[in-house]
Amino acid sequence: MSAHQQSKVAGINPPSTSPEDTGPPAGATRSMLGRPAEGRARSGLTATGRVMHRALPGAPESCPRPVAQPAAVQDRLAGWISDLTTLHHLTERLARTDTLDAALRETLRGGAALVGARRGVLALDPADGLGPRRTVGLGLGHADLGQIETVPATANFGPLLDGRPASAGGRGPSPASAASAASATPGAGGAGGGAQGGWAPGAAEVAHPDIAREEGLDPRHREVAARLGYAASYAVPLATAPRPEAGGARTPRLGAAVWLYDEPTAPSERQRHLLGLYLGCATEHVARRLEFSRARTALDAVREELLPSRLPRVPGVRIAVRHRTGPRGGGDWYDVLPLPEGALGLSVGGVSGTGPGVPAAAGRLRAALRAYAVMEGEDPVAVLSDLELLLRLTEPARPATALFGYAEPAVRRVTVAGAGHCPPLIVGPSRCEFAETTLSAPLTMLACWEAPSLELDLAPGETLLLYSDGLVQRTGEPTDRAFARLHAAALAAAPSVRDDPEALADHVLHTVLPDGLADADSEEDVVLLAVRF
Repeated sequence: MSAHQQSKVAGINPPSTSPEDTGPPAGATRSMLGRPAEGRARSGLTATGRVMHRALPGAPESCPRPVAQPAAVQDRLAGWISDLTTLHHLTERLARTDTLDAALRETLRGGAALVGARRGVLALDPADGLGPRRTVGLGLGHADLGQIETVPATANFGPLLDGRPASAGGRGPSPASAASAASATPGAGGAGGGAQGGWAPGAAEVAHPDIAREEGLDPRHREVAARLGYAASYAVPLATAPRPEAGGARTPRLGAAVWLYDEPTAPSERQRHLLGLYLGCATEHVARRLEFSRARTALDAVREELLPSRLPRVPGVRIAVRHRTGPRGGGDWYDVLPLPEGALGLSVGGVSGTGPGVPAAAGRLRAALRAYAVMEGEDPVAVLSDLELLLRLTEPARPATALFGYAEPAVRRVTVAGAGHCPPLIVGPSRCEFAETTLSAPLTMLACWEAPSLELDLAPGETLLLYSDGLVQRTGEPTDRAFARLHAAALAAAPSVRDDPEALADHVLHTVLPDGLADADSEEDVVLLAVRF
């Protein structure tokens, strides 16, 4: 390589632009290099690629013969290949992220690698106002992010929001403006990089090449920059491409990203171009993760709203509940309902299947059972008979299990009836045993459901455990061994644990489902309701 050529780091530094390094156009080079050997000879190229100049008529033999330098062309091609390799590596890392926060952090890290920065801030605040709002940092702690957020937004912040090029001199908003105020302005759209989304060089970028010497900058910005030790910043908006179904409307803004430099500098045109290509992929990936996160949050909210918001306070009764739902679950439910004359209705059940419709069906079933419990709760068989009839008429193809207990705390008596559900477990100082409920089929599985009820008389200090079948099915063991594991877990609880429903519920849950099985992704929900008289 000749001495005038510059070294390149990861394909980012711009190639040399000296006259002697300037080669022919890329298309012409490819057409010449693609010819066969004899074609090259006819066109004046030797096997080594140098030009053989024929003497012109009448020209002296001593006329100098200029020689082309193909090294410049080769260096340019090598630079393109290096750039493509870098982008491929960064986009692969981005594609492997499976959560919204991981995608935001990888976007910030990949952009820093392309523009040559060590630190940065990315703020997510979608323009539609639906959230969620996130602020992530690269090479910055929570205290550093807090200091950056204290920098006020300035009047120069507009270019980053409305897509106009930054004003002359590169002045614009502070890093705090680019990362927080940009995302806080409702309805502002960032500039997208054409059909690919992301960002295009020159569109709404904001650069501060030398914060210490820049005129008109907010004093607080200088103070924070000096305290954190950065001398320059470069900010761009994050936006997705217009969608055809939206009629080519304005590009929806996702937020903004700012990269901080330790020394006064600014990214080159080549670095900005690569950043635009990278953000075109990154913003689309972040947008997909954002949609998934919103859907997951909405589904979780629906599941939680279909369950009791709080447990009732009943004199002489202590209650604890544990509920675990995986992304593919959602059909199990529980309820604790105060009834007339100081009674208490206890219920646990589950709806078969998976999908968004299952939690809705479970909510309808729980609501119907509450109504029947208020009307005839002292007869659990009648409650489940009415529930079975309703389910048969409205949703005949959806099997469900349920267990309902009418508890009388004053006399420590619980009348229980079950429809295809797991038997309760009684845990106390002197016994640990399953209640012998009558074997019955799930609701809607038989032409007419009916099963006798069972009266349980509990001694002082005894706890009644009601649970869903997911507690035993998540163990992955045969049914008999899974029930034996549950019994052994309750039996092994220390006296102090048995006296506290909260501690007993945690002990049973983590003993039956160790190593994170209780929180693992599964089609089986886990419900554990502990009631101590």
